[in-house]
Amino acid sequence: MIVDEKEALAHDCARLIRAGFADYNARFRGITQRAQARFEGRDWAGERDDAIARIDLYDWSVSETSKLLKAKLGDFAADRGVWAEIKAHFTELVMTLLDQELNKTFFNTLTRRFFKTRGVDPAIEFVALDIEPTDRITHPVARLSFAATQSDSELFARVLADFRFSVPYADAAGCAEAIAEEVDQQLHDWAGDPKVRAVELLETVFYRERRAYLVGRMFGESRFCPLVIALIHDQEGLNVDAVMTSRDDVAILFGFTRSYFHADLETVGDAVVFLRTLLPTKPINELYTVVGRAKQGKTERYRHFFNHLSTRDERIIAAEGERGMVMAVFTLPSYPLVFKVIRDRFAPPKNVLREEVLAKYQFVFRHDRAGRLVDAQEFRHMRFRRKQFDAEILTDLLESCTSSITEDGDELVISHLYCERRLRPLNLYLREVDDGLALRAVLDYGQAIRDLALSNVFAGDLLLKNFGVTRHGRVIFYDYDELCLVSDCRFRELPTARSDDEESHSGAWFYVGENDIFPEQFMEFLGLRPDLKAALLERHGDLFTAQWWLQLQEALKAGKVFDISPYRDDVRIGQPMDRGLPQPFSFTGDE
Repeated sequence: MIVDEKEALAHDCARLIRAGFADYNARFRGITQRAQARFEGRDWAGERDDAIARIDLYDWSVSETSKLLKAKLGDFAADRGVWAEIKAHFTELVMTLLDQELNKTFFNTLTRRFFKTRGVDPAIEFVALDIEPTDRITHPVARLSFAATQSDSELFARVLADFRFSVPYADAAGCAEAIAEEVDQQLHDWAGDPKVRAVELLETVFYRERRAYLVGRMFGESRFCPLVIALIHDQEGLNVDAVMTSRDDVAILFGFTRSYFHADLETVGDAVVFLRTLLPTKPINELYTVVGRAKQGKTERYRHFFNHLSTRDERIIAAEGERGMVMAVFTLPSYPLVFKVIRDRFAPPKNVLREEVLAKYQFVFRHDRAGRLVDAQEFRHMRFRRKQFDAEILTDLLESCTSSITEDGDELVISHLYCERRLRPLNLYLREVDDGLALRAVLDYGQAIRDLALSNVFAGDLLLKNFGVTRHGRVIFYDYDELCLVSDCRFRELPTARSDDEESHSGAWFYVGENDIFPEQFMEFLGLRPDLKAALLERHGDLFTAQWWLQLQEALKAGKVFDISPYRDDVRIGQPMDRGLPQPFSFTGDE
């Protein structure tokens, strides 16, 4: 093929890739745009189906574009020179786009699948480890501004009126008044009369898990704060459920333990820049991820971590906590991530297969995480310098993870690993904190088990070492190899011994099936000190009975959908402040 023909081929392929991403983006937005109708129609099953469909869409789009490229390139599909030309043409096509980084990530995904790239290859993929991609974005995201005039209730009445839904508010004036009262209470230390001088909200409504959110900020005389108004659609119509004005509350709502928002953003980068003004300490990768752009979030996480690693004379070490039987886990002390590599063989009593572990992580990726499961990102062919590893974790990796690791000179190539936010293991946390924090953590541990169960997830291994504590004090589950659906379990009560021989038997004197679970035994293995054990039983004692789990199974199998609040009771309309941890969830809620 002559040079001009290769040039034309590269140009055509660049346009094909650009069109592939445009098609993906249009389909992504098409699914996202259904969120309002789902909310208005209270179609919660459809909402869950859309969430899964949107997650699956990226791989489908990459696969379809790959097929077109292979047909177009023919014998040149593996020609690096042609791909370098494709990259050059693609750069020109996207250089004026605000969301060019999303386009580049799509391009990189294609090249990595074509060439099975180990590490990075600047010749045929976009690499910018030292550049914050949002720094160049000055385009203001679409938003609505409201100036204070008469009263806060009048201000919020105008806010609600400007966000139109096909169903009415149960009491629009009452909702506005309730928001005003809640804002006044939460901003009790603000000076000025009025305290709130202006409200600025994104035009785009954020939808997730049966709620709609108005997202923005409020300005006072000399300060500003986030503002998130949560709307619910119940039998009476639309109502305001919660108001959030603190960064901590909004950070939890936009956190790494939550499912992704459905927000129909015309462009994404400018929205991420705006959200960063609300949450300046939130990693940019998490902001991309939480608005549904998981692949871009993954790219930003990689970029930021390896830039950080390149500037530190610091060793990668084994993560704190007990040695994992299924995973080798390592971390960089100065960076809040952990990396998990599946071991070649699992120590007893673990009897799962590698394929089952992979399936568990894929399940978590697609399932409602209920604010209690860490979002784990899957990486392939990551390249590390051998000298960056501490001797202990290096030996562990090379001895127990040989199927995932290749030694390439002075570097290690890890063919498959998971990356997660680092949490403090609960068993270590309880030894380090005062009695008050320990009590809160133990009670939230029980609530975490309950929240997961109500979303049809049984953690499997309930040992404290498999749970971690966030900087906000929330307890999160992160060990997925025994995770399963509550509806698939067989919960049983412990049989009563019929004789002294049975009572004194060293092992189980009754038959125990593979899926049999005895909730009465959960507490035996936790190792809690007596006061914490008593508090856990008082608040969450029903979790340690087979009856509770059996009743839950019946409800789930009957199609019951439970509403797990994504925020503290303190910020809910009509709830008194400082109520502390919520009471155990009961079997109530919408079908």
